Amino acid sequence: MNTPSHLASSALAPLEKTHLRLGFVALADAAPLVAAKLLEFGHAHGLTLELSRQPSWAAVRDKLLSGDLDAAHTLYGLVYGVQLGLGGPQTNMAVLMVLNRNGQAVTLSSRLADALAEHGNLPKALATLGRKPVFAQTFPTGTHAMWLYYWLAAQGVHPLRDIESVVIPPPQMVAALAEDKLDGLCVGEPWNAMAEAEGVGRTVAYTSEVWPDHPEKVLACRRDFVSAYPNTARALVQTMLEACRWLDGPGHRTEIARWLARPDYIGIDEALIAARFGDRIPASVPRGLPMRFFDNGEVNYPHAFEGAWFLTQFERWGMIDARSDYTQIAESINQTQLYREAAAKVKVAVPAQENARTFMDGKVWDSATPSAGFARAFEVRR
Repeated sequence: MNTPSHLASSALAPLEKTHLRLGFVALADAAPLVAAKLLEFGHAHGLTLELSRQPSWAAVRDKLLSGDLDAAHTLYGLVYGVQLGLGGPQTNMAVLMVLNRNGQAVTLSSRLADALAEHGNLPKALATLGRKPVFAQTFPTGTHAMWLYYWLAAQGVHPLRDIESVVIPPPQMVAALAEDKLDGLCVGEPWNAMAEAEGVGRTVAYTSEVWPDHPEKVLACRRDFVSAYPNTARALVQTMLEACRWLDGPGHRTEIARWLARPDYIGIDEALIAARFGDRIPASVPRGLPMRFFDNGEVNYPHAFEGAWFLTQFERWGMIDARSDYTQIAESINQTQLYREAAAKVKVAVPAQENARTFMDGKVWDSATPSAGFARAFEVRR
């Protein structure tokens, strides 16, 4: 892999810290971090990156909070949960940028997928099990929990009463499905593709059906990292924007899939990683949208109103009591000014406006939507 010739060093602001340790979990959407390291995009911005694979999102959280990791590829909702002290000690957090959109799915056991195909109705399919169904997600406040709960609720299945929800790290999902410990799961790729390849499950929905082009993984750190090392944080965003831009280049998804297959990254067959990793919709994903990493910067801007949506869902499912400061919380977490400064330095356009987001049940969320009452507007909630 060769660093693109267009990447040029610019005058560097003095960096407070030049060696950064970044965490990731074995998922295809860790590609920006892997590309940034292998191509050494950080060198042009004064940074040396060290990647550290983590076994679970809980490990990512713990090592961010302890300072063992400077920043990480992590679940959007995890950051917001930590900010509120859900599932761990309350810590002020920062979202530096969005790393990708789409690229996650809901997979059912083969038995349940057959029942769904026969009955055409999820509640009826679940009734055929004769017991309470067990579904896995990857972190209690994470994106996969929110996509799974939204998808279930939109079909009349209450995610807090009608199923048992369990947390399993992404790399362990397929084995749990194969051992009949699960009836369904929501996880990122390539684990849905692997479940199908091994004949233990079938993908029945894509998270882009729940929220088209939803934000997924973010580059996150503690907020005191941004305060102590603002130039370093800015340089890190510049580096990751270069990596995301590179991933949109011809043939680069195929190239990075070969590297992701290595044992120190994901460690599975390259073909399984590539199966749902292209920049166009593969034939196996007829209803889904492709994983997006850059699209001229449309992917990466950390819209505060998108972050605030997670707070409405925490309220919806009883994780927090209703409160009126969702916008202020999101604006304190999402480092939009720092992002704008970094994007300008690497000539990445910032989206002109915040557009409304429409969900699978017709609900609309945008920057003008009052948070008060939104979570209570759903028929299925807590």
